Amino acid sequence: MSDSLPFAGLRVLELAAVLAGPQVGQFFAELGADVLKIEPPAGDVTRTWRTPSDDPESSVSAYFAASNWGKESLTLDLRQPAAQAGLRQLALAADVLLVSYKSGDAEKFGLTYAALAAANPRLIYAHLTGYGPASPRVGYDAVLQAETGFMHLNAACPADPPQKMPVALIDLLAAHQLKEGILTALYQREKTGRGALIEVSLLDSALASLANQGSTWLTTGHDPVPLGSGHPGIVPYGTVYRAADGQRLILAVGTDAQFQQLCMVLMRPHWAAEARFATNPARVRHRAALEELLLVRIAELNGWALLHELTRLGVPAGAVRSVGEALSQEAAQAMLLPPVPPEFPYPGLRTVAFRSSAWPVVQALSPPPEKN
Repeated sequence: MSDSLPFAGLRVLELAAVLAGPQVGQFFAELGADVLKIEPPAGDVTRTWRTPSDDPESSVSAYFAASNWGKESLTLDLRQPAAQAGLRQLALAADVLLVSYKSGDAEKFGLTYAALAAANPRLIYAHLTGYGPASPRVGYDAVLQAETGFMHLNAACPADPPQKMPVALIDLLAAHQLKEGILTALYQREKTGRGALIEVSLLDSALASLANQGSTWLTTGHDPVPLGSGHPGIVPYGTVYRAADGQRLILAVGTDAQFQQLCMVLMRPHWAAEARFATNPARVRHRAALEELLLVRIAELNGWALLHELTRLGVPAGAVRSVGEALSQEAAQAMLLPPVPPEFPYPGLRTVAFRSSAWPVVQALSPPPEKN
C-alpha cells in the first residue's frame, strides 16, 4: 500500500460484522490503513448470505465481497479468555476499533471502551448499534426501514403495500455516520492526543436521513404520503416514463426554465404557458394532469433521441438502467477494483467515491479474505 495515501500507517481493528461496520473498514483500507478483521469461528455471517449464482466452493460470498476488500482476517473466539487477552493486546497498538456488540457483550468480554482506553488512551472506539448502546434490540436493516418511515414512503401510492429498499440503505447511512464520527475523532486527537468513544445507531442514522420528508412533518404537521418515485415538492421529478422504443426514463425538472425547455423538446410549448403548469407550485397542484400528458407524449417519441436532446439542452433526465448496465458504462469503470486472479477473479466496488490532488487513487487492493 502506498505511503502517500492519507491513512498509511493507521491501524484499524474491525470486530463489526454484516455491512455497516465492514463498509467503514473497507473505506479506511482503500485510503491506506492496515485493517485487521476479527471474525468469530463461524465467520462473518455474510459469508453465508449467498445467492444461487455464488461460488459454492468459496467462503467469500458476493455479499461479503461488497465490504471486505483490502483486509486481513483473524479468527478469535471472544468467548474464550485467551482470545479476549489477545484482542486487548492487539488494541494496544490500534488507532481505531470498530465494534457492533449487542448490549452487555463488551462488558462480558472485558472489552469496553473504558478498559481499552485505559491501556491505549489514543484509541478511537467506534461502537455501532441498532437502537443505541442501552437497548437490547439487535438492529436489522429491513426492520429499521419499516420503523423509521422509509418503507411507508416507498410505495407507488398510499393504497399500495410498503416496499423495502433493494439495498440495505440504513446500514449504508449508518456507515457514513460512523465514518464521520471517526474522522472527527481523528481530527480532535491531533489536537488533544486522546482518542474517544464514538456511538452510532442505525435508528439515529435513519431518522437523520429523513431530510425533507422529516422536515415536512415537523414544520407543517403534514405526514408525507407515498408518491412512488415522484417528488412531493417538484413536478415533473422522478416518475418513470416509457418511450416508443421501450426505453424507460425519468425527468428531474427543478426549475421553470427547465420545464419550458422540456416542453419545447416535446413540441408542446403551449404547456409551459398554461397557468396550471407555468410554475412549479402550480405543477405540484396539478400533478396528475401533467403526468398524464407527459406519459402519453413521451410514449410517442424515441427514448434515446429524447434523452440526447434533453441532455444537450441541460434538462435533467436519465435512462433507467439495470445494475449491470450501470456498472458496465464507461463512467463507472473508475469505481471498480480490479480482480485478483486466481485468488478472487472478480472485480470489486469501491466505497471511496471522492478524489483528491493530495494522494493517488489506490489502483488495487488485496481481495476479500477467505475464512481462515
